[in-house]
Amino acid sequence: MEGLSNETLEAEITALWAQISAATYRFLKLLARYDREQGWAQHGLADCAQWLNWQCGVGPVAAREKLRVAHALEDLPVISDAFARGQLSYSKVRALTRVARPEIEDDLLNIARHGTAAHVERLVRHYRRCQRLEAAREAFAQHRERTVNYWFDDDGSLVLHARLAPEVGAVLKKALELAAEQVFAAANVSAETSADAAAGSIPDAPAESSAARRADALAALAEHYLAAAETDDEHRRRSNAERYQVIVHVETDAAEAQIEDGPPIAEETARRIACDASVRVMTHDAAGNPLDVGRRTRAISPAMRRALYKRDRGCRFPGCTHTRHTQGHHIRHWADGGETKLSNLVTLCGIHHRLIHEGGFEVRYTDDGLFVFSDPNGRRIPEAGRLEQCFSGNISAADSLAAAHTRAGVRIDSATIRSRWRGESLDYSQAIEAMMQNDR
Repeated sequence: MEGLSNETLEAEITALWAQISAATYRFLKLLARYDREQGWAQHGLADCAQWLNWQCGVGPVAAREKLRVAHALEDLPVISDAFARGQLSYSKVRALTRVARPEIEDDLLNIARHGTAAHVERLVRHYRRCQRLEAAREAFAQHRERTVNYWFDDDGSLVLHARLAPEVGAVLKKALELAAEQVFAAANVSAETSADAAAGSIPDAPAESSAARRADALAALAEHYLAAAETDDEHRRRSNAERYQVIVHVETDAAEAQIEDGPPIAEETARRIACDASVRVMTHDAAGNPLDVGRRTRAISPAMRRALYKRDRGCRFPGCTHTRHTQGHHIRHWADGGETKLSNLVTLCGIHHRLIHEGGFEVRYTDDGLFVFSDPNGRRIPEAGRLEQCFSGNISAADSLAAAHTRAGVRIDSATIRSRWRGESLDYSQAIEAMMQNDR
């Protein structure tokens, strides 16, 4: 590198950055496919963002953003083609995918090729603001139609239907977003498992949606509200504790339990709830006669919970990064005689707590102080994320990148990724007006 002129350095830097950008497109394309096929589920992880953090060293926030961009590109052929050819940087593409749709791809690409990354970011901000203002014109009519209804469906699920005034909806939305961020700090999603998981197969659930994340956040909001009601004062704490106590009815010969004033639930679901919650178990005979009313039990005391948190510092499932709003799990359930002591407790997030109870996964504590997790087929999940097969790759330097792209018909040089901006002023109003016209 010594002795090279600035012009030569510039040419090499820009050419290499174009190669990296084209390789980034290939990475995102593979990532979208891997996420779509749920390859991460074989490791018992909640989503692909956790896998990226675990296997590739990508931070949780950056991992979620890369996944968003990867899936957005699947519906944007024009931008994807320019990105694959090294004509756009990841920074530009990331901004474009926040607003891009096929109807305005050409407009966005033209601006991205003739502007800097700062121009693209500013355009996207202005465009999104115009979209919000246009949508706000219709918001007032929603106030007159506000409703909240709920009922138990035939399968026992509680169905909620709500239509709220915009300002109320905004408050609820913010609360759900905050709850989702706190409960699922690494883009957590709910882990609904298939019925055959307990029989030894890995759960094959569909990709979790934003709606599923909001459902988990809503449950967290309800739990936090009830928990806060218990701390007002001693009298209210006692009365509310009884008022909001969950009572589970269990028949001696049945494979399921039932929530009082609610639908039946699986026995393993009842055991998961009882792992770290305030419950009262009421046992019945086959005729429905009460046999025993168990004492109200909060399985893990505050002192034990502090010790558990100090030891585990978050969910112990391999690859999981959740540190807040976790739950204590009895390795040997207290209903089977397991003690509430540190050697029989492990911290899990809500997703992995569900996988252990209802998903067929297992955890055991070894004599040398390790928590060993295994999947429904009995295979141990490696703590450090080591895979049995590793791909050494054929891209080790800039020359290899260039050769790989040349074989793919992608021609890249020092001018490929450079902005065509010549210092002129960009008329954002005109650009946005054209984009919104095309979008309509």
